[in-house]
Amino acid sequence: MKRTLGVCYYPEHWPEEIWPQDAADMVAAGLSWVRIGEFAWSRLEPSPGDLQLDWLDRAIEVLGSAGLKVILGTPTATPPRWMADKHPDMFAVDKDGRVRGFGSRRHYCFSHPGYRKESRRITEILAKRYGANPHVAAWQTDNEYGCHDTTISYSDAARTAFQNWLAQKYQSTDALNRAWSNIFWSMEYDSFDQIGLPNLTVTEPNPSHDLAFRRFSSDQVVAFNREQAEIIKRHSDAPLIHNYMGRVLEFDHFDVGADLDIASWDSYPMGFLEDRIEADDAHKRAYAQQGDPDFQAFHHDLYRAVGRGRWWIMEQQPGPVNWAPVNPAPLPGMCRLWAWEAFAHGAETVCYFRWRQAPFAQEQMHAGLLRPDRAPAPALGEAAQVASEIVDAPKVGTAKADVALIFDYASAWAWDVQPQGTGFDYFKLVFETYRGLRKLGLDIDILPPDASDLSAYKLVLAPGLLSLSDPLKAALSRFDGIALIGPRANSKTRELTIPTPLPPNLPGLAATVTHVETFRADMERPLVGGGHIRHWFEHVETDAPVQEGLETGEPVLIGKGRVRYLAGWLDEVALARVLAELCAEAGIQTLKLEGDLRIRRTETHLFVFNYGREAASFEGKTVQPAGVYWDAL
Repeated sequence: MKRTLGVCYYPEHWPEEIWPQDAADMVAAGLSWVRIGEFAWSRLEPSPGDLQLDWLDRAIEVLGSAGLKVILGTPTATPPRWMADKHPDMFAVDKDGRVRGFGSRRHYCFSHPGYRKESRRITEILAKRYGANPHVAAWQTDNEYGCHDTTISYSDAARTAFQNWLAQKYQSTDALNRAWSNIFWSMEYDSFDQIGLPNLTVTEPNPSHDLAFRRFSSDQVVAFNREQAEIIKRHSDAPLIHNYMGRVLEFDHFDVGADLDIASWDSYPMGFLEDRIEADDAHKRAYAQQGDPDFQAFHHDLYRAVGRGRWWIMEQQPGPVNWAPVNPAPLPGMCRLWAWEAFAHGAETVCYFRWRQAPFAQEQMHAGLLRPDRAPAPALGEAAQVASEIVDAPKVGTAKADVALIFDYASAWAWDVQPQGTGFDYFKLVFETYRGLRKLGLDIDILPPDASDLSAYKLVLAPGLLSLSDPLKAALSRFDGIALIGPRANSKTRELTIPTPLPPNLPGLAATVTHVETFRADMERPLVGGGHIRHWFEHVETDAPVQEGLETGEPVLIGKGRVRYLAGWLDEVALARVLAELCAEAGIQTLKLEGDLRIRRTETHLFVFNYGREAASFEGKTVQPAGVYWDAL
């Protein structure tokens, strides 16, 4: 697989006379791709029907003639002011009933039929004009679906669309009333147009209603993206991409990815450390200029699954960002490390955001590869170094891991609707499991919840999975390795009700959760083997062997055969021990990594990354701070 680098560029921001020099400088730095157009609607169509595309024709020609391949974005993330005047009810509405209006970006509701029509129209115009253009080598749909909490809208358009969605799904209000158990609190409906949105209720809404609305909201994103994808595919053979954002969980990325050719995500390691990771001050201080050692890798593996093997970084942080609580500069070497870690996880392309720092508007404090005065910023040299290293580096592919981790967006919605206790967060649970595996020197494949073939793996983990899909149940029945299910897995129906038989209801495991308790952060419960249970604990009746138990005698890790069940949320100490023991039993070799090292194996090479501020040793080799080392296996 050939690796390439790219950059995000906004020709509409700069005088046309400097475009050729910018293009030449990009090529000189070793960049191959340039993304344009995703925020340019007001310049493409300054007023309704007044198309001004000549400047985009020229920009594509300048960039392409210089040897760059263009990724053209549809501009639907930033509808212009006249669009808001034409469709004044197109805005999303937040949970408190406040309109989220014009003046920033992503100011639209996915359910608004007028805006959906406008989005199809502009996509068709661009696809017809540039679908056969030899310089347009890929397309990006919209930009960062769901970013800024924009998936879920409580607008009138969303209410009408939700009612129609429910009518199609349930066919009758009797069926819906049964599914949601609306006999409770006299919530039964006689017609679908009686059903409102699950906000502004006196106390919490019916959790089944709320989860259905989350599923509907995700489906609206899928449908919006599919409309653009179908239009572009009619006019272009170039691959379709969307750039997902880190830890955005409100829509199902697997479902969106089914209509695309490549998954990409926007990687901002230091911004995410401060903005999207639960960690103590010591952790954030230690990695303030490197980013969390596992957060990027988790998303690399997730989007490799979403893209069915094909994935990119569409935006890579090059320096300080503008949107986190604090915005330090990366340690020297980190922009190189981040790119190589992405490549080691199978990325085809890493694109830096952005070419030149903007001296204006909301992102003027966001670094680029160039300063606002066009002088090189620190990351430009590291990007050029990666570009030169790519030439002679091994052409490796992604190796199959021994361990798989199942990730499910619907479970995130369900436990957000019904957390049952402060501190229960699905992403946090899954991410802590992933981190524990990475600290043991393991590679991990992430699988969707409907995975139907587990035969390539020795160990499969499914923490917090709302319910087991039929394909996954069948795969588990055939699985020859060890499957660790739980905690809080297979505990509810898809409608968010308690099933009968009671959970976990796993094949070959006689165990029943009798009741669940959550407890305070300062009331952890010790395990016999060391470490503690925190947040969440399930009392289980079982005749199965108990591998781990509380000091008070209650079982925690149950079973000895193919399927095991974990009845509580393990702390870091207990998780490390349990994972190491399961790996040993499954015949998986683990490592004790020095310092802040992380590793990744490909088909032919081993990559070692040092996220620490001190040099560390791996198999006799010294890896410098913010350093990368690779060698043949």
